[in-house]
Amino acid sequence: MSECVNLSAILKKQGELVLEDTPIPKPGKNEVQIRMQRVGICGSDVHYWTHGRIGHFIVEAPMILGHESSGIVSEVGEGVQHLKTGDRVAIEPGVPCRMCEFCKKGRYNLCHDMVFCATPPVDGSLRRFYTHAADFCYKLPDHVSMEEGALLEPLSVAVHACRRAGVTLGNNVLICGAGPIGLMSMIVARAMGAAVIAITDIDEGRLNKAKELGVNYTVKVDSRDGKVMAAKIEEIMGCQPDVTIECSGAEPSVQTSVYATKSGGMVVLVGMGPNEMLSAPLINAGVREVDIRGIFRYANCYPIALSMISSGQVNVKPLITHHFDLEKTMDAFETAKTGAGGAIKVMIHCGDDN
Repeated sequence: MSECVNLSAILKKQGELVLEDTPIPKPGKNEVQIRMQRVGICGSDVHYWTHGRIGHFIVEAPMILGHESSGIVSEVGEGVQHLKTGDRVAIEPGVPCRMCEFCKKGRYNLCHDMVFCATPPVDGSLRRFYTHAADFCYKLPDHVSMEEGALLEPLSVAVHACRRAGVTLGNNVLICGAGPIGLMSMIVARAMGAAVIAITDIDEGRLNKAKELGVNYTVKVDSRDGKVMAAKIEEIMGCQPDVTIECSGAEPSVQTSVYATKSGGMVVLVGMGPNEMLSAPLINAGVREVDIRGIFRYANCYPIALSMISSGQVNVKPLITHHFDLEKTMDAFETAKTGAGGAIKVMIHCGDDN
């Protein structure tokens, strides 16, 4: 295994994840080749591995996993001006067409021709060497670590969610779900001026992590009744939240998010649940003018996320709970899947630079 030049984590099919050598890709025009350093495991990586699909994205052929990543530019393709060999970069994994209506309006995350790492049939970046569009690679300041660079991806999801929610100074905010995205949303909401933040989860360990990160209130989910949980949240917070960011995708949690939010408030749906929700209290939201918005990935958020980290406005390092070398990818995925040892964000080391 150690003799492999471009060791890569390949999902052959549902349930079959292997490590194999693959050809080292050469950068095309306006691309860079990257010697990969850090790749975080996302819930979507685990879901493709265990279920073989997410919604209409189906694994029908072998696919390299990984999209939360950072590395070092090892070769520069024709036309690249802003990067050079040796630059440390974070990689925004989605590359849009740049020409459609959505791209031209700045909402390129909605581009129908988006090429997104580790989303079937596109290969991801969990390997030694990888190529990517240079304009979606962001040079990291010297004091920003490779781990922080990889975490720009989930942090950008949280930035997009909080921007869609209109989080601002003095808001009371509820986060439903204390997984990586929920915790990221919590720290971003705080940085954007939220006055009081509460977070819910079924797992006491994740609620304890939220306490470590400075949340005001934690709420243990002990009922599937959305109205019951909404009343519990209001009692603990002492008010109804202005904004709720739902990060679990679980149907009872979505119901709770609507019932809990103040009339005239905002619910943002981040968690990816079933394709068709069986029951959501839309009439309750309608008569109380509770706005419901969705998000899909992010757009124009990487620079903001990077500035938040580099300036010290947010600290994402405590979310990294486990480290594995690339050769131990299977152990890393098993840890991420089971949550063993209080796993929040599992980081894979593809190289040894900081």
